[in-house]
Amino acid sequence: MTNRSNKAVVPEAKSALNRFKFEVANELGVPLSDGYNGDLTSRQNGSVGGYMVKKMIEAQEKQMAGK
Repeated sequence: MTNRSNKAVVPEAKSALNRFKFEVANELGVPLSDGYNGDLTSRQNGSVGGYMVKKMIEAQEKQMAGK
C-alpha cells in the first residue's frame, strides 16, 4: 500500500508555489482558474506540473553554479 500525501514540506511556500503554478500556466497558454479545473485535459495539467519542475531544476542548477 502506498501512502500518498499532497502536503507541502514547507507549508509557508504554498502561496508562492500557487503563484508559480499560475505563472507557468499563463506562459503555456493553459486556462487554469482558481478553483475547479476538471475541464482541463491531463495533458494540459501535466504540462504545467512538468514545466514547473523543469524551471525549478534550472533555477537550482544556476544557484549551484554560482550564477
